Parts: sequence; structure tokens; C-alpha cells
Amino acid sequence: MTRILTFLACVAICSCAGYQIDGAKPAVLKDVRTIAVPMFENHSLHPRAESIATSAATEAIVEDGTYRVGSVGDADAILEGTIHQIQYTQLRSARLDTLRPEELSNTVTLNWVLRDGADPSTILARGTSIGTSRFFVDSNLQTSRNNALPDALQRACDGMISRLANGY
Repeated sequence: MTRILTFLACVAICSCAGYQIDGAKPAVLKDVRTIAVPMFENHSLHPRAESIATSAATEAIVEDGTYRVGSVGDADAILEGTIHQIQYTQLRSARLDTLRPEELSNTVTLNWVLRDGADPSTILARGTSIGTSRFFVDSNLQTSRNNALPDALQRACDGMISRLANGY
């Protein structure tokens, strides 16, 4: 009876031998544990977009949990980002005035580079992430755009961190 129990215990232990607690990081990032996120650059005309994007990237790293956020001097990698473009598209117009939008979509394009923390000239990963958001236009178009931008940036940063954490 003890042989059967021992055999069953060995089978149960070996059945999960391929499971990894650390996740499925890309092979080039296996030694990266902490990522520093300096202020993103803003090549769009939207004011304060770089601070919103930096906060969104930091929040995405924390929510994912694969990496920790660190300072530039202590991190294993440095994530540099650039807001390349913010584009607005009209989805729905007013019934009697087709030039007056009622619903818009904004598309944010982020270019990013992940550099080695010890040797910043070494690029570990790079890519482009796109995030979109839809919003209704209130009486003030600028306020509506400002309110919708963080959502689009968060979606772009979630995609960026998913690629760094999972490889896709």
C-alpha cells in the first residue's frame, strides 16, 4: 500500500514539473527584474501628454507585476518612450451639421525603446504601441479631448508592457 501511495505522490509531483512561477518573459529579458521609466518625450502638440504617458507606463508595469519600477541608477533596464502622434477621427457628426462632431476617436502612437541599465547603448527591445479611445464631444471640444487622452495612453502602455512581459 505504501508503494502505491509513494508512486501516486511521485506522479502528482512530476505532473507539474514544467510549471514556472516566474512567467514567460522573452529570453532576452530573463535577467531584467526592475525597469526605470524616465519622462517620455512628446512629439505631438498636446500639452502635458508626456507626463500622462509616463504615469500610464508606470501604472501598467505595476499592474502587470512581471517587473518592478526602479530608479534610473538601480534598474536593470530603462524604458524610453516617445509620443509620436495623437490623431483624432470623427465617428459621428451632428444630424443637421456634418462638420460638427458628436463622437470622436483618438489614436495614440507610442514609440519605445528598452535599454540595458548597465550599458544604455545596448537595446533589449523596441517597438510601437497604439492605443485608441472613443469619446463624445461636450460643449468644449478641448476638454473632451483632454479627458479621453489618458484612456488611449493607458491602452497603448498596456500593450507595450504586455509585449515586454509576455513577448506578444
